[in-house]
Amino acid sequence: DSGIPDYRGPDSPPRNPMTYQQFIGDPAFRQRYWTRNHIGWRRMDAARPNPGHRALARLERAGLVVGVITQNVDLLHTKAGSRRVIDLHGTYARVRCLDCSTLISRMTLADRLEAANPGFATAALATGIEVAPDADAVVAETDRFRMVDCARCGGMLKPDIVYFGENVPKERVAAAFELVDSAQVL
Repeated sequence: DSGIPDYRGPDSPPRNPMTYQQFIGDPAFRQRYWTRNHIGWRRMDAARPNPGHRALARLERAGLVVGVITQNVDLLHTKAGSRRVIDLHGTYARVRCLDCSTLISRMTLADRLEAANPGFATAALATGIEVAPDADAVVAETDRFRMVDCARCGGMLKPDIVYFGENVPKERVAAAFELVDSAQVL
């Protein structure tokens, strides 16, 4: 309803998401990820809340909903106005250094990647590339894309989302359980 394709619905094509182990263990997988995400994240960023997201935000403002727990990384509940949102699997809009834990915005990284790969995004977007629900754009040529490292320490950058094979941070799980425990109805 917000223009993001369904990831696992009955009409969805089979998807083969990258695992945490692939991302951290193989520079070729990271390069493929950042090449394709450099294009695809813009679709996620452009998505707008649908009536369901807006209804939950209205119910929260009316005091009938105490919070939202979502596994989606699209920020649509926040964009709709919900204030207490637990993004269980994180969000596409932040990037974390795996070495020093510095957080930067995805837009800041996009600027740095564009500087390292001038014109890449503009040229790729002009061709009408397919983008999967996880912001994975179908870009065949990834070998020449230049990645960037953490500007603070030179460490590996990773989207601040939980990959397959990775654990949800304990403090986020605890916050979700606390929200569930405080609710009268789920």
